Amino acid sequence: MGAKVDGFVHAITQIAERFDPAFDATTVELRPSSGGKYLGVTITVTATSREQLDDIYRALTAHPMVKVVL
Repeated sequence: MGAKVDGFVHAITQIAERFDPAFDATTVELRPSSGGKYLGVTITVTATSREQLDDIYRALTAHPMVKVVL
């Protein structure tokens, strides 16, 4: 989840593509907050190891546009 700003979804999909070459951007799900200020982005990746999953999590949490990662 992050602020609803230009480039946010693209930034998230770039991170997913970096760690999962088979990532399909058409599967991204978006959910705006009730006030419209934030945007929830759901991505589905195929991780082949715990290390890969941890790397994706770290990359997402380190990105300045991302507020929360679940």
